[in-house]
Amino acid sequence: MSEVKIEENIIKNVIGQAIPKTKNDQNTDDIVPARFLKEITFANMGTYAYYDERVKDGEEMEDHPLNKYKGAIILIGGANYGCGSSREHAPQALLRYGIKAIIAESFAEIFAGNCASLGVVGVMIPRSEIDALANFVKENPKTEVIIDLNNKLVKYNDKEISLEMIEGRRQSFLNGTWDALTILQQNQDGIKKVEDNLAYLHF
Repeated sequence: MSEVKIEENIIKNVIGQAIPKTKNDQNTDDIVPARFLKEITFANMGTYAYYDERVKDGEEMEDHPLNKYKGAIILIGGANYGCGSSREHAPQALLRYGIKAIIAESFAEIFAGNCASLGVVGVMIPRSEIDALANFVKENPKTEVIIDLNNKLVKYNDKEISLEMIEGRRQSFLNGTWDALTILQQNQDGIKKVEDNLAYLHF
């Protein structure tokens, strides 16, 4: 079972299978190569996720984690995940590939913020727990991993690990305020009032 429990943009849990890819310092150019940034929309970004690692001569490499664990929605990363350029294409690529959450030892802050703005949950657990989880998933690919934001836990196989996350960001998932665009769109009356008072629109 894979799911993200969302009600009115509230995200309390992410539940699903995981992809072990625990190398440290995976940067945004690894996640989506620069030559794909020329596209004017994000529509195809999922196709390009880890493209240079994952695809060779137009064929998917079976042993690459994203191919081997296809359909999983939680990515297990290492330290400093998402470092490098602050390009927002990287979290877009992961989201559109199907990744709903990332468990890592640490994140590059701009990348983590870009993920949060898309509803991609990023949580941190110690390196020893990263390795234990990744090894367990490698041996048991169908393992259901639960990210419980309400109780600040990562759970699998009857094991519970305390997670870390910037508290304001955690609360934004729990109260549904992570999606700034939706919140803005819900205030159409306020938008119209501001628009009516903009002098340059009434020449």
